[in-house]
Amino acid sequence: MERMRSLFLLIFLAISFQATAQLDLSYYLPQNVSYNPSIPTPKEVIGHEVGEWHITHDKLVYYMKALAAASDRMSIQEIGTTHEGRQQVIVTVSHPNNLANIDKLRSDHVWLTYPNEADKFDVEKMPVVIYMGHSIHGNEPSGANASLLTAYYLAAAQGPAIDNALRNSVILLDPAYNPDGLTRFSTWANMHKGKVVNTDPSDREYSEVWPGGRTNHYWFDLNRDWLPVQQPESRNRITQYHLWKPNILTDHHEMGTNSTFFFQPGVPERTHPITPKENQELTAKIGEFHAAALDSIGSLYFTAEGYDDFYYGKGSTFPDINGGVGILFEQASSRGHAQESANGVLRFPFTIKNQFNTALSTWRAAISMRVELLEYQRDFYKKALKAADDDATKAYIFKAEKDPARAYHLADILNEQEIDFYKPSRKLSFNEEEYLPENSYIVPLKQRNYRIIKGMFEKRTEFQDSLFYDISGWTYPLAFNLEYHEMSSRDYSRSQLGDKIEDLRFPQGQVYGGQSNYAYVFEWHGYYAPRAAYKLLESGIRIKVATSKFTGPGDREFDRGTILVPVANQSLTERELFQQMLEISQTDALNIYALNSGLTAGVTLGSNSFEALKKPEIALIVEGGSSYDAGEVWHLLDTRMKMPVTKLPYDRLGRNDIDRYNTIIISGGLNLSKGQLENLKSWVQKGNTLIGTTSAVSWMARNGLSPLKMIEMESLDAAEVPYDMISNHQRAQYIPGGVYMSKLELSHPMAFGYYREELPTFRRGNVMVLPADEMYANPGLYTEKPLLSGWINKPNLDTLANSSTIRVNALGGGKVVSLVDNPNFRAFWFGTNKLMMNAIFFGPIINRSAAK
Repeated sequence: MERMRSLFLLIFLAISFQATAQLDLSYYLPQNVSYNPSIPTPKEVIGHEVGEWHITHDKLVYYMKALAAASDRMSIQEIGTTHEGRQQVIVTVSHPNNLANIDKLRSDHVWLTYPNEADKFDVEKMPVVIYMGHSIHGNEPSGANASLLTAYYLAAAQGPAIDNALRNSVILLDPAYNPDGLTRFSTWANMHKGKVVNTDPSDREYSEVWPGGRTNHYWFDLNRDWLPVQQPESRNRITQYHLWKPNILTDHHEMGTNSTFFFQPGVPERTHPITPKENQELTAKIGEFHAAALDSIGSLYFTAEGYDDFYYGKGSTFPDINGGVGILFEQASSRGHAQESANGVLRFPFTIKNQFNTALSTWRAAISMRVELLEYQRDFYKKALKAADDDATKAYIFKAEKDPARAYHLADILNEQEIDFYKPSRKLSFNEEEYLPENSYIVPLKQRNYRIIKGMFEKRTEFQDSLFYDISGWTYPLAFNLEYHEMSSRDYSRSQLGDKIEDLRFPQGQVYGGQSNYAYVFEWHGYYAPRAAYKLLESGIRIKVATSKFTGPGDREFDRGTILVPVANQSLTERELFQQMLEISQTDALNIYALNSGLTAGVTLGSNSFEALKKPEIALIVEGGSSYDAGEVWHLLDTRMKMPVTKLPYDRLGRNDIDRYNTIIISGGLNLSKGQLENLKSWVQKGNTLIGTTSAVSWMARNGLSPLKMIEMESLDAAEVPYDMISNHQRAQYIPGGVYMSKLELSHPMAFGYYREELPTFRRGNVMVLPADEMYANPGLYTEKPLLSGWINKPNLDTLANSSTIRVNALGGGKVVSLVDNPNFRAFWFGTNKLMMNAIFFGPIINRSAAK
């Protein structure tokens, strides 16, 4: 037995040595075809073998351009740039005859998605379209590195079978979904590689520093952004997707080092009900080609477990409501060049080889199933119209009466997803809400993208399974906190549709009353009111906020939270200030009112009910807590509100230089020393504002920064759960992410800018807070029956009812604001962003007696 072990070890080491010492294209490429010697190999262009080093994004694009220049099978197009200015490219691959006629092929293919036109086209004669996408998580690099091989193979492989496949397919190769993240990770891995590769998992190479290379520039997970399209990388990609409507999209990922390889389908019970059954059948049929490919090279794999096809914001699920088939690949990650694992030493070249082979198996499947896939796509859109006829809901109408920018941003997403929407042809009334042509949008369901609309607008609370790989609810009009109505056949007729909106434009406000020599006011209802307030403060303009309602000329009532801009004693002249107010009204979609007297009804403009505001000086704590949550705060302040924010490493909280900030934001628990914690407390006591979200709320309570009492949930008994289901049982006790109704105290500064008590919030996780005894210490509470959309078990739901969503407590002269939920979730939760902005601007003015 010992001799057998020794022999096995020697064989394993020999194979491992060969994989590294003799690494070249022969390790990867099939040998049943010949290769065109005029096509440059990766090494000839990038200077190293595939897998020898982690490819940097610049070299990756350089190689794609070199191939396109050398091959008549390829063309390359820049589709946009990332936050950091890196090129996003698409390489189009097909037979030269197809490329010469590519615009016609694309147009004909897209016509299959128009039910009234689709039958004019013969799918027997049309190529199948495959979108091959790689490494949307930058630190899952085997996909992007495999794209070098896939591109070379598609350009250089020769033979009748290759020629036939090229004639019958168009491949859109996206070599790196996430250029910024890939660059961050490749730099990390390469800078830690030694002459002798160290496979010890404890080596620094395999443990990136916070936030890691997974995310994009603002630390967003781009694989959750296919539906909301809030990041430029996503918008650029989705534009290309809709230009082609591919039949198959591949999404090459990585998972834990001790795993093997996964390909879809996922868990059958966790497929979204809107997805047609035929989609999963096609996915399983394609999976047979992956299994054969991995069997041929001896790679272990699994399928139909662990992952799911529920959340439509993921790359592998998004195609399922667009007439295609999304395929998720998950490769065990070496997280560097080679690492010990439960399956032996996992080497980077091996991970690349698996990704490359499944890219080729996808191509083989697409060619074999070409007509079937095209017929499915054509029928998918025909059945969508039938499903719309059968749907009790016929249209959605929505508005944000006092905030046109918020409604615009939802319409903008509809526009990006090629959904048709209209202005109402006349005033419509539902549930005591009036929807006017100038402030509302109607989305009829009977259109080809019916399933995308349902995937965005529906509320769902019943599920076949209680486990979710991602979130379980994301209803868009609730995420935007809009007034909206589901129009039934009784409510809806085609005559209600006014002009179709073809040219969506950002709304603009105006200055009513012209230039004033006394004061200007604008309400806080507007989404971009905080941006306007910061512009004024940054310009040295003194501004105040109304803590009570008042009435101006013409009986115009102004709500709490209205910003007052006095004209006298400012750093700008009357004319300069007027010009700035004009600019703000246009760029920030705000209506501004010129007042020529302080004698207003209710409170007058000189009242102490108007509180002076200070310019926020913000530090966002990083290198601790959630990088996702921190990135969402950074993105909100930087890109939308145009407010600078210092990303402050948590270990600097022990220094006196934090006194330069008046606001600190924490996105999760921190590992602070006693001295750092005391310094943070002292900083708050000096009159500053500390804001914590989600898990930071419980951390602040545990560390004496707030008096909040957390609700401890009892674990459900697992005594009768089978051993192999214990993990699933534990996961089912967790709230996976959904939409819940809260109620605001509208007179409280934390609720300024909201004009309805009801506020849908996004909740994920089990942090729950007991409400305070004092009424005004609870500016936000969950309702008695809070669930709106998503899954939650009954014990959690019962406990969540009437618990706090927002708490503010005084600590010395300062305030600690606890936001139990994440108000900035994935950048598309526009409806609760204002809670974060209110904490920043109005935390300091909250009455101490209400901060308990």
